Amino acid sequence: MAKFVVLSEGYTGRTYELKVDKTTVGRLEDNTFQIPEPSVSSHHCEVMLRGHDILVKDLNSTNGTFINGEKITEAVLKPGQILRLGTIELRLETGGGPAAAAAAAAAGKKPSLDQTRVIPQGVKLNDLELGTQPVKFETDSPFAKKTNKANIVFITVGLVLGAIIIAAIVFAFISLRT
Repeated sequence: MAKFVVLSEGYTGRTYELKVDKTTVGRLEDNTFQIPEPSVSSHHCEVMLRGHDILVKDLNSTNGTFINGEKITEAVLKPGQILRLGTIELRLETGGGPAAAAAAAAAGKKPSLDQTRVIPQGVKLNDLELGTQPVKFETDSPFAKKTNKANIVFITVGLVLGAIIIAAIVFAFISLRT
């Protein structure tokens, strides 16, 4: 019988046997196979038994459904392949080997299941092609460009004081010579 073996930390060794024709997988308790992880959507995907094939269909999940790292909307999952839902990885296994060890009891509080956590995607290729764009800050932002009035006043006062000091040194030098 086909089964999923969870590979991700915190759920390692947890298994689920595919006994019915249609299995829903998601974060909420009303799914056939619940995975209480914030990166998994409330109703993430469906797994359907079609003869000897196992068909996986994404249910418009927030973080996507992947088979061996390739994003899918609907695809056949073969034994040994890795199914990734959010940050959770599962391997499809077949055969009648001994059941994997149960996952260690999770310590701490139960995770909040009311909202899907979005996984940051990083830099996209299209962003790199656009090149660097100057950042425009709003004028009321704490990061808005400051005026140079203080710098201009400071430099002007410094030049005037410098001129006075040089004049005083020249005057003192002339007074000593005479």
